[in-house]
Amino acid sequence: MTARTTPLQQAIAQQTQHALACGALHPIETAHTFIDDGGVRFAVRVAANLARKDAARLTPRTQPPRDPFLPYEPDLFVADLSPTHVALLNKFNVLPHHLLIVTRAFVAQETLLDRADFTALVTALREIDGLGFYNGGAVAGASQAHKHLQIVPMPLDGGDGGSRVCVPLETLFDSATTTADEIADEIADGVMTIPALPFRHAFARVDLDDRTQPAEQAAQRALHGYRALLAAAGVPIVETQGVPQQGAPYNLLVTRRWMLAVPRATEHVAGISVNSLGFAGSFFVRDAAQLDTLAQVRPMTALARVSLPR
Repeated sequence: MTARTTPLQQAIAQQTQHALACGALHPIETAHTFIDDGGVRFAVRVAANLARKDAARLTPRTQPPRDPFLPYEPDLFVADLSPTHVALLNKFNVLPHHLLIVTRAFVAQETLLDRADFTALVTALREIDGLGFYNGGAVAGASQAHKHLQIVPMPLDGGDGGSRVCVPLETLFDSATTTADEIADEIADGVMTIPALPFRHAFARVDLDDRTQPAEQAAQRALHGYRALLAAAGVPIVETQGVPQQGAPYNLLVTRRWMLAVPRATEHVAGISVNSLGFAGSFFVRDAAQLDTLAQVRPMTALARVSLPR
């Protein structure tokens, strides 16, 4: 792997232009709206052509589905992040500049995140002040079996929702900071719960942007925090042929400043798929009918239904 000379944000912008021009990138156009619930202004995007993407995924195949990351499409390649990970554009992106952090060799998505994964994630987050996330298994919204983390730019409301936070659910996290005795209950290793969230979770504040420390050192701290979050959230760790794997599905959200883990019970609520972005306060629905369903169910209730009770 040669040293990277182009800043990551610049490389993403350049590769996006190229991928659009050659037809490798297929952005999904959306209409944007909001639903206020539980003290959070949820961003909701209505994407009519998600239905076509789902139909393509469910089309009967005569052969097993191909791993889209082995090999990856060269036109979607953004950068080498580390000896173990590459950065790719998300082929079917709803948010612009949606980045995938993918292992070079095949690793199952249910395999526990390790220091190499966090090193690649921290390296990217130090150049992009975005939201990193991991869908731990199909029940948690993972659509590919090959291990990959993801990063999307902030703010998630597109900057036009009047929100002063980059991630909608941060309104609840900020309350935990200002009134910690009332809002947050410390568990262990700095792991907390946020009482306003009606589902099982574990939350911790981190500083992954301390440039006095190398990315590898920050990654080790993040790895320790991640293990503590899983333990606090009740996600067991099992070993298969000596390889640590998750014993239950979960979502993980990571920014430069905090981490949140949520164990999952099911992927869908009323036919609406929920992945990590739902727990950030951002939903994607296929059409107006699903938007009406989400408005009736209410976003916070939807999150509670796809996760575990507190």
